[in-house]
Amino acid sequence: MQRRAYAPSLAALVALLATGLGGCTSGSADGGAALDSKTGAAAGAEAAPGRYSTLFEPCGSVGRTLLQELLPGATELPPEQRDRVLRGAASVTYDSTRRAGCSWKADGAAASHQLTLDFERVVSYDPAVSDDDRAQEVFATKEAEAGLPARTPDASAGAVSPSASGGPSATADTGGGPQAQTAAPAPSTSAGASAPAAPAPSATPDELLPRALEGLGDIAFLNDVVTPAGATAQQRTVSVVFRTSNVLVTVRYAAQAARVGEVPDSEELQDKARRLARQLADRFEE
Repeated sequence: MQRRAYAPSLAALVALLATGLGGCTSGSADGGAALDSKTGAAAGAEAAPGRYSTLFEPCGSVGRTLLQELLPGATELPPEQRDRVLRGAASVTYDSTRRAGCSWKADGAAASHQLTLDFERVVSYDPAVSDDDRAQEVFATKEAEAGLPARTPDASAGAVSPSASGGPSATADTGGGPQAQTAAPAPSTSAGASAPAAPAPSATPDELLPRALEGLGDIAFLNDVVTPAGATAQQRTVSVVFRTSNVLVTVRYAAQAARVGEVPDSEELQDKARRLARQLADRFEE
């Protein structure tokens, strides 16, 4: 009697199933990268995303004690009105995870002050460019718009030198603030002797000029501008801008003196703006 060949047929079936299952495993024999489901680009070629995927609420990001120091006029208001001023006004935005801001303003007997915060989360839509690199491009644009010269890799942070390209100069501020000026020649007396020359106004200290800042976020700069705010009044605005990963933070602090001919002190405004920027940078690092 002829023996039926069950065993070979069973072995062939097992081999066929093994071959089929092997074709469903992940990966490929040639080592090709899997395609990203969102972009269709090779996942291995994509730049890293930024650290931040959202933003915290700006109006609640400044403590009440610091706000009252930044807005001294608020302390002169009745309690209900003071609370309303210190709450701030949120900026209009269509996506608070990408852009958020807040502003405060208080008028006082000696001066009026205004504080504005702006948070911007940058996203790169180019798979080959990281969110951080794109945020750095935006930061560099802001720095150039402020008149600061382009940085070089080995340049140290410091005062910005006057330049013909429109950079900040010591003579650009015409509002009576600290200037680098040269004293005019003293008029001669009738006897031919020169009258004592009036002392020249001291030059603006380098540490108060618009400049790059160190130790604040990944990279930062400060700008200090005096602009006309009316027929006789002038306003000083100090801006501190810093980048931390893919988020740009702008602190804008302005003051206008109530007395004609006075210009708010540069050092005081810069100190307060930098202190607030430091607190915000620490908040983003939490």
